[in-house]
Amino acid sequence: MTRRIAFQGEPGAYSHAACQEARPGFEALPCRSFDDVIAAVRSGEAEQAMLPVENSTYGRVADIHRMLPESGLHIVDEAFVRVHISLMALPGVQIEEIETVRAHLVLIPQCASFLARYGIKGEAAADSAGAAAELARTGPRSVGALASDLAAEIYGLDILARHIEDHAHNTTRFLIMSREADKSRRAEKMITTFVFRVRNIPAALYKAMGGFATNGVNMTKLESYMVGGSFTATQFYADIEGHPEDPNVALALDELSYFTTDLTILGVYPADPGRQ
Repeated sequence: MTRRIAFQGEPGAYSHAACQEARPGFEALPCRSFDDVIAAVRSGEAEQAMLPVENSTYGRVADIHRMLPESGLHIVDEAFVRVHISLMALPGVQIEEIETVRAHLVLIPQCASFLARYGIKGEAAADSAGAAAELARTGPRSVGALASDLAAEIYGLDILARHIEDHAHNTTRFLIMSREADKSRRAEKMITTFVFRVRNIPAALYKAMGGFATNGVNMTKLESYMVGGSFTATQFYADIEGHPEDPNVALALDELSYFTTDLTILGVYPADPGRQ
């Protein structure tokens, strides 16, 4: 059977490109929403899910942190993917003919310098790959799209300019998730991701974090977000370096449990080289 990995968006989306880069042997399955991606894996329609969790320019992806603990899935890998933006148009169109480009709202400001140089206006679309698909179907010669090279390939568009983003560091971190956890792997650097809620006692978060410092465990991410719309119920999302079976990590997590009402490990997986 063909192995499948589900992603949110149209064919040619950056999540689709991430699937091809990180899981070249898998068939990529496009889904309408993040909920649909998770449902595809839970139902067995797909073996894994590719979910964007944060971007180096725009921060964390809305709703993902809330969805992960409730998904019933486990993180088995991470992938850091550079976001390269290309300007594409109908076959035969020259860049001087382009008056307007369509793309997802977050892509347009990332190409502000290039668009200003050519006097091109940006127009927001629901989805960048979708804008490329629509352009291929009905677009006039004066309209272009900002999307991935993969989108141009899929929809038969010409690439007029590559890598036109203003900042060379724009990178999205994806989490690859599966129905089953895999804690058996070992690598030079492992990452453990978990969520927790602290007890309602003074300085609970400070005390909870103390075990990581005293046991020499490096915490690379700690974010908080509200639970159930309440201003008093806060859940924390954390990434640490190490495996739960490492003696120092085990001690730190054990100390953390004294100050939490809930502690759930979402995944244990090798660190992606893109972290460097």
